[in-house]
Amino acid sequence: MFRSLSASSIATLSLSAARVAFAQSLSISLGTNAPSGASDYINPSFAGFGIEPSNLFSFTGGDTANQFSVQLLQNLADYSGAPPHIRLGGNTQDYLVYNASDEQFAWTANKDSRAQGNIAADSIIIGPKYFSALDRFPKDTPVTFGLNLAYMNDDWEDHIVNLAQGAVTNLKNVKLYSFEVGNEPDLWLQNTFRTAPWNGATYTDQFLDRCEAVYKRVLQPAGLPSSFFESPATASTIGTTFEISQLVDDGIMEGRNGDKFMSTWNQHDYFYFIGVTATQLNLNGLMDLDATNTQFAYWEKQVKIALNTGLPYVLREMSSVGPIGMPGVSDVFGASLWTLNFFLYAASIGISSVQMHMTDNSNASAWQPIPMYGHDTSFVRPQYYAHAAVAQIVGNGNGTTQISTLKTSNVGSAYSGRIRAYTAYANNNLQAVVMINSKQALESEDKSSFTFNLNLGAANANKDVYISYLTADGADSQTGVTWNGLTYNDVTGQSSVADGTVHMTTADSQGRISVPVRDSQAVVANIGWQLGVNLVLKPDGTQSKKSNAASTSIGGSSHAIISGVVAIALAMIASV
Repeated sequence: MFRSLSASSIATLSLSAARVAFAQSLSISLGTNAPSGASDYINPSFAGFGIEPSNLFSFTGGDTANQFSVQLLQNLADYSGAPPHIRLGGNTQDYLVYNASDEQFAWTANKDSRAQGNIAADSIIIGPKYFSALDRFPKDTPVTFGLNLAYMNDDWEDHIVNLAQGAVTNLKNVKLYSFEVGNEPDLWLQNTFRTAPWNGATYTDQFLDRCEAVYKRVLQPAGLPSSFFESPATASTIGTTFEISQLVDDGIMEGRNGDKFMSTWNQHDYFYFIGVTATQLNLNGLMDLDATNTQFAYWEKQVKIALNTGLPYVLREMSSVGPIGMPGVSDVFGASLWTLNFFLYAASIGISSVQMHMTDNSNASAWQPIPMYGHDTSFVRPQYYAHAAVAQIVGNGNGTTQISTLKTSNVGSAYSGRIRAYTAYANNNLQAVVMINSKQALESEDKSSFTFNLNLGAANANKDVYISYLTADGADSQTGVTWNGLTYNDVTGQSSVADGTVHMTTADSQGRISVPVRDSQAVVANIGWQLGVNLVLKPDGTQSKKSNAASTSIGGSSHAIISGVVAIALAMIASV
């Protein structure tokens, strides 16, 4: 017989009014060691954020720092071992002009704009304080900074060099990781940044022109490498001339005069984009995880092509719903389950980093940095809890976490497209199983559950397995979300323990357990200890066996103590 969680343990995380019925189940046997198809080691900065450049001060604060944003990022750094990767980029990066004498904690509209474009490519002026604001994020936050490629007047070289120099000179606390040159050039005929003929070959020439100027005049004098640039930052390559293989044929990897500039393949995507995607979307549609695989099938091909070039592949702009989310879809708990699944799915197919895009008015942003949408303060959205879950899963392996997808077919029509499972390995050994049940169940509805019967292998026989929940009252919940018993304050961003119950089961003599996962809920079963109670080490640069090509090691061996660790540990002691 499988050993399952005690009834009292299950009840603590269920609605008192709900009738829990174990209607469906799936049996999975797991290998003790990471399979050959598992991901490379996941960089602790893997699950990151993109911030629209014109919105930076909303997230960082102006004259006064936005400590709410800083704390939310620090939480994730403590969980994973390093701060989330930040991409400062988007449409408005191609409006930026740098003025070293502008000392405001704000950007200003350029009254003397003279560039092309539906919105002119020199319409926003920033100064050193722009970078001072970005520098408020946690120490060593890796930053991909978006440079302006759209500007093409005769003085274009001075413009892009000045902007790049501003970043190199002024960023001292965060870590400038790379430059993205231009945002979504595949759309530039539409926004009139360029006129025909405009294609991937022309883009390649202009990209290399800018890279060469920035390297010779900024990076080389600063002792930084020539391979510091990401391309092509496209919205889509389907049916265009911007596919990775086409850009390789155009010579983008060859560089100029012996200097090679490419470090990373960078593309963008959204599950759904209002005004572009032809079909209608509702919450139930977002939570159909088969739809994610269908929508992303083309990008999977691009990932494989990219990796075959020897360079890593990243998604620097991604979200459930663009451009600014959808109320009742992207700002509720169902979107948190979608986000958790997407991160794990992306890691499993070889994507090195994912940045979920944020604007200060988006219902799809992980947090609202300024009061809006009927709130008097800033607030945390359910999506943030998925970031917290991924950070703890990644940090749990101390730099050696690998992710692999489990087969979850034949789950019955009621759960078709709603069941996902992933394994996490640490030091090549099975460490955790992530189980997602994305069947939509609203707050007002009774809940059923789906049971995962797991065979963890004889090596894990009789071991204790600790259960962590990503949960809320329903898929439509905007509040009351918890991850691993933790909740996050809407003003300070600090975590607190909302539920200190320790949920544990013990594998039988053959290593088998049974874990029910309620509809609209996710569960992580971790072997040997509760997620979040161990100190997380920063990667020290020596873990190279499965080191991801995009992972720049972050030196040091200092410990980062996870928020809530003391309270959770005390709860565990009390339970014993």
